[in-house]
Amino acid sequence: MKVRRTEIEGLLIIEPKVFGDSRGFFLETYNHERYAAEGLNEVFVQDNLSYSQRGVLRGLHYQKPFTQGKLVSVIQGQVWDVAVDLRTSSPTFGKWFGLFLDSEAKTQFYVPPGFAHGFVVTSETALFSYKCTDVYHPETEGSLRWNDPDVGIQWLMNFEPQLSGKDAQAPLLRDIAKERLF
Repeated sequence: MKVRRTEIEGLLIIEPKVFGDSRGFFLETYNHERYAAEGLNEVFVQDNLSYSQRGVLRGLHYQKPFTQGKLVSVIQGQVWDVAVDLRTSSPTFGKWFGLFLDSEAKTQFYVPPGFAHGFVVTSETALFSYKCTDVYHPETEGSLRWNDPDVGIQWLMNFEPQLSGKDAQAPLLRDIAKERLF
């Protein structure tokens, strides 16, 4: 596997080895020893799968105090995946990073604790998988507005996203209390 670091500390792009032939393909989606050797020594305790249609935007979500690191990938379809640095002591606080994830490339994206995370489906449908370092605690979940002008995410879509009520009402970064950030 090949691991690339991004300009935002902690975000990793992982390209697993894919073994393919005329019958199809095989890839190892996770192996603790291999990932630890690359510096990703997290213990994942919950796996999630979501299915969405084109235009569905999920996010930007985070948890505090039960922080979650996420190893995400797309099993079917394509998404534009985004992470926003919410670590107040980080030189990249409030900055975002995005990349396309799709079932063809099979790329994975690691988002460590301290980030808000979300994605928008750019194919007709998408099956999105993520491994988490803590279980879901809905009472501690926070959200960041997907179109916060101060963050300035370029969502790379030419349509209006479909949002949950919670995501549509998420606060701007400047309105999130400091104790809710990292």
